[in-house]
Amino acid sequence: MTIPSELSSEIKQRIETTIPGAQVEVIQGGDRHYTLTVISNTFNGLSQVKQQQLVYSAITDLMAGDNAPIHAIDQMVLRVS
Repeated sequence: MTIPSELSSEIKQRIETTIPGAQVEVIQGGDRHYTLTVISNTFNGLSQVKQQQLVYSAITDLMAGDNAPIHAIDQMVLRVS
C-alpha cells in the first residue's frame, strides 16, 4: 500500500515530468481524493479540456481499476504562468 504523502509526491513528480517547468501543488483530501493546482506556460493557447487531458495523462494509470491509489481528483486548478 502506498503512503498518501508518498503518493502526493509521485503525482507531483509525474505532472512535472509530463509538463516540464510546471508549478504543481497536490493536496490530499479524503480517502484517495486529491486537489491539484498546476501552473504552466504549456497551457497557453490550449482549451480547458486539453489542459485537463494533459494533466490526467500523467496520472491515468494511478486512477485505473477498482483498487487504484487515486479514486478522484476533486478539484483541478489550471493556470497559465
